Amino acid sequence: MDKHSKIPSKTEKMKMLYEAKAEDVEFSAAEADMDDLEAQVRSQQADKRQLHEILQDEQKEVD
Repeated sequence: MDKHSKIPSKTEKMKMLYEAKAEDVEFSAAEADMDDLEAQVRSQQADKRQLHEILQDEQKEVD
């Protein structure tokens, strides 16, 4: 963030998203069952939605 701004930049938002993702538990495909695989797909879909929201918010700030 800029010293004088409380609104995070696009880069900072992406960094926050990746940092939050890095906190997830380790996934082992060898030990995964169907519930684990479905949860992984839902997680990926949620990440895409979150990224879409971040990009939309960033575009609104530019407009």
